[in-house]
Amino acid sequence: MALLSILRYPDARLHKLAAPVTVFDEQLKCLVGDMAETMYAAPGIGLAATQVDVHKQVIVVDVSERRDSLVVLVNPDIVEASGVSDIEEGCLSLPGIYETVERAERVKVRAYDQNGTPFTLEAQGLLAVCIQHEMDHLKGRVFVEYLSQLKQQRIRAKLAKQLRKSA
Repeated sequence: MALLSILRYPDARLHKLAAPVTVFDEQLKCLVGDMAETMYAAPGIGLAATQVDVHKQVIVVDVSERRDSLVVLVNPDIVEASGVSDIEEGCLSLPGIYETVERAERVKVRAYDQNGTPFTLEAQGLLAVCIQHEMDHLKGRVFVEYLSQLKQQRIRAKLAKQLRKSA
């Protein structure tokens, strides 16, 4: 397994649409393993393939405290959503940025695992929010784009300042 490079906002590649996975092979399993290792090392609770410049509909998520409950979603599709969440979000592509985005509190998702086996997952709370956040990445959308233009400008300025400090 290998650690992958995570794209940083506002990298244009974060806005590419991810294509559905059509082949469930060793290459896909390797991608899932690398994504999980990258997510845990970052450290984060979710990662979409888009964030590592692979434009396939693949997500890994683990919101458990012990980091031992990896959920892999390939070609995920939300079939039901209800309630409203007020959980603050962060993103590995925007380090140090946290904001609240309105999302569903509960979701029902249809997806495949890395072996091509279909399943349905009912999620609520942090897991539901994380799934929706990562699915947005597959659609080329980053969570800060739900915020006002003023907040987006402030975030861009903060990220530019971080970049200057690290250079």
